[in-house]
Amino acid sequence: MPFDLKSLSITRGGLVSASRPTLRALLLLLGVFAFGTSGYLFVGGEGTSLLDATYMTVITLTTVGYEESIELTGNPTGRIFTMGLLVLGVGTFLYFFSNVTALLVEGTLDRMFWRTRMLRKTHRLNEHTIICGGGDTGKHVIKELLDTSRPFVLIEQDAERIQELYTQLGQEFLAISGDATEDESLLEARIETARGVVACISNDRDNLVVTFSARHLNPSARIVTRCVNLADQAKLRRAGADAVVSPDLVGGMRLVSELVRPTVVSFLDLMLREEHEGLRVEQVTIADDSTLANANVGALRGRGIEGLLVVAVRTTTGAWHYNPRDDMTLTAGAAVVYMGTPATVHALEKLAQGT
Repeated sequence: MPFDLKSLSITRGGLVSASRPTLRALLLLLGVFAFGTSGYLFVGGEGTSLLDATYMTVITLTTVGYEESIELTGNPTGRIFTMGLLVLGVGTFLYFFSNVTALLVEGTLDRMFWRTRMLRKTHRLNEHTIICGGGDTGKHVIKELLDTSRPFVLIEQDAERIQELYTQLGQEFLAISGDATEDESLLEARIETARGVVACISNDRDNLVVTFSARHLNPSARIVTRCVNLADQAKLRRAGADAVVSPDLVGGMRLVSELVRPTVVSFLDLMLREEHEGLRVEQVTIADDSTLANANVGALRGRGIEGLLVVAVRTTTGAWHYNPRDDMTLTAGAAVVYMGTPATVHALEKLAQGT
């Protein structure tokens, strides 16, 4: 299991704040070292080399007591300086090592490595989904993307929530602890190469900001936004959302579906819970240079793609053809709606994308 993130935020600001005392202690130690070297160059008089002064500073600060390279017998100024340097140096060393120990014991260093590892993997992402918000809605989005083997990265401000999701879902996934409303977090998540963005933060105001920023940073990404207040739907669409989903509306539709079409709902639930097969209703758009362009539906079915069930075709004019006949021609730009497993998705997308 991944390490515990509860004791400290793993945002970049949190890490900097946690490591700042250690950095100050290191700078103070270097300052004392420079002060000691300069002081010994002065008290040693003419003929004292930089190496001698440095050597004296090291053996004084570390209290190892080797032979002195600068004679202090009969040199009261040198002895007074050495005593002062000892007191100052020992205190500085204690302060430095206490901060280093705290850095290791509290796990801050592990979290720094974790963040570096996450960013390194995120920078290799392409055609992925960015999930903004790891609440209850975000959790279901993450689970679906995991079950269907789709690349994604989560942006969640609460580091403790990331740990909870790791525990609840039983595996580690790419995540960035940061504020999704800030462009910096979206850029860290590689918004410029993302295929889609899901804005599912708990309030519409933040989702509005995320939608506007994501659309500005990647005009071609598909953005789906959660909307709590139905009155905000128009604002979210004007901000750049391709689709706006209301939990209340979806919940109401589910309730009435359970009432009037329970068998259909049971079938869809079973399909979504089947983790091993991962059977889903999917869609793919045929590219201009695809081998499927200008082929017919029968040729697609005859490809022998395992698990493929063609449900419908939407033409470039917007017309829908349900359970299309084998002799129907598939033109470039047409969307094919089908059922299949992740392996089916991979095979069909490879054909539809062409060269």
